[in-house]
Amino acid sequence: MGEFGRTLTSSGMIPCMGKAARKKHAATPKGPRPAAYVRRPFAGLAGEADWVALTEILPAATATVALKAGVAPADGPAVVTIATVLPMAWPALRRADGAVLVATQGGGSTGDASRDLGSAIVAALAAAPGTPLAQVPLATDDSPRVQDLVEGDAAFAVTVHEGYDFWVEGQDLDADAQESLARANDSVIPTVKMSGAPAAYWCLLGNRPHIRLVLAEDEDDATNALARLAAAGTATLGEGTRLLGAFRAAGLLIPVWELTAGTTAADYEEGISAFTSRYAAALGGAPLTAAERGARSGLISRQVTLR
Repeated sequence: MGEFGRTLTSSGMIPCMGKAARKKHAATPKGPRPAAYVRRPFAGLAGEADWVALTEILPAATATVALKAGVAPADGPAVVTIATVLPMAWPALRRADGAVLVATQGGGSTGDASRDLGSAIVAALAAAPGTPLAQVPLATDDSPRVQDLVEGDAAFAVTVHEGYDFWVEGQDLDADAQESLARANDSVIPTVKMSGAPAAYWCLLGNRPHIRLVLAEDEDDATNALARLAAAGTATLGEGTRLLGAFRAAGLLIPVWELTAGTTAADYEEGISAFTSRYAAALGGAPLTAAERGARSGLISRQVTLR
């Protein structure tokens, strides 16, 4: 697993064959089927938009969730830390102190991100303290979902970190491990969680600041509302800002704005709050007008699907 990890405690092509042999080969079971596709894997959880942010757009962030009664073994923790990534791309880690960390951006990926995380949580809870999990069992339709494991009504508070020091809390690192951690920290995109709207994140890409906002409504409803604002010329966050497009991720929409160079997250708290109010007013309502349908087509042409 490498020094840092230790410190932290064929092409697949089928050759030519006859018709009967091909049928036999196709009928041969190849192990458990991965979990089926779920369009909104985190629906029903408090802070669904922030679950999507952790899974798709945040570089270094964590959130702590409480487990339902009976989920953890008798000697296991009552809470689990959900992280963006862990060392060595581990999907999960049971630290020496017994704490469990699970990565949203590591490990296997099926059609249901919630079952993927559920499988990782269960595996980490069963691991001995001080054990990193290089892989976890493939999630299937029988695997528990996050909704089955955590208290869904509890607040889901995301903490954005400047680096990955949370990997090694309370541990002494040797020189090689310190160097590895420093390299990882240098790769982190500066990011700030904003207070003017839920699941809004300022980030610095190169020398240009941007805001990414995960909208909590279904992606199609969100696109229609954003189209109404775009047609009315009110889809910006203020002077000098520009709506670049949007990501589609886990059934939600994530619009992205380019901001004025040299500005900070604090400069746009009022702007993102005002946009959120306009967006809420634009949800639902009458069918789109011709101008709004045109705006919607333009928005869709600038959308990128992440999951």
